[in-house]
Amino acid sequence: MTELALDIRGISKSYGDYQAVKALSLAVPKGAVYGLLGPNGAGKTTTIRMILNIIAPDEGTISLLGRANTDVGMMDRVGYLPEERGLYKKMQVRRVLRFLAELKGMSAKDADRGIDSWMERLSLKTPEKDWGLAKVEELSRGMQQKVQFIGTLLHDPDLVILDEPFSGLDPINAQALKDTVVDLKKRGRTVIFSTHLMDNAERLCDSVCIIARGDKVLDGTVAGVKAEHGGNNVALSVAGGSETISRVLSDHQLVERVDDSNRFFEVALQKGADPQALLRRLVEAGAVVQRFELVQPSLHQIFLEKVGATGVEAGMSGHG
Repeated sequence: MTELALDIRGISKSYGDYQAVKALSLAVPKGAVYGLLGPNGAGKTTTIRMILNIIAPDEGTISLLGRANTDVGMMDRVGYLPEERGLYKKMQVRRVLRFLAELKGMSAKDADRGIDSWMERLSLKTPEKDWGLAKVEELSRGMQQKVQFIGTLLHDPDLVILDEPFSGLDPINAQALKDTVVDLKKRGRTVIFSTHLMDNAERLCDSVCIIARGDKVLDGTVAGVKAEHGGNNVALSVAGGSETISRVLSDHQLVERVDDSNRFFEVALQKGADPQALLRRLVEAGAVVQRFELVQPSLHQIFLEKVGATGVEAGMSGHG
């Protein structure tokens, strides 16, 4: 049996009459990259706060790395990047990081050694400039995000929890974060991150759980989830004849639904529909077909199918 980094059994949490999380159970194996997915307000952040023992569940149990999450010292083995970022603006960067490391039980000497390594890795220390000597407020927003990320990982945690880690990152910093997540997995660490950005989850995660309105609606490996929702899906890229193409794709005898990204379409055909019939119709309509490929549905498409527009709208308010 695979040893678990996180074992959640039947946790629930209510705020007055509002139930943010409902009888949620999850099992995350050690060494996995695991995505906690859902629209804003689905219950992701509330779940993370219960995992971290910031708030207590109304019922259910949570184990981290084989021990109760309430055990003394357990949080020293966890690194947490909250969705709401916050650093001491007037402090020098190195002092902030040393302070965060010491809170997790590191000596100042070990912390300084780790700070140098991480700052060089994330380009905050170069032969020309050591941003560690600057005050936090002197750094750009992207640099501050990197500093907070270093603070999350400096004590070399066994379990890393990232709440909406890609929020506000530019492409360069987002790539640095992705590279670091991959490296953490290679070193046997477990990474759990919440996001509503399906593309990042699909590229990075071994397994995912989708929650909506506090309920788990899907849980499994990315490969298994996509195979289960395989169906008749076409990745389509076309040029020309946009109005007639729209008419073809709106034929509900042939097409169940379409995710239209302007120049690219992900098309779910009706059960039993012939993909070649769609191709013929498009060509007859004057489309220049640049890509036509039978594919598994994307996580984004599965998310829309399982949660739906109503779930996304409902998730725009209430507790995270």
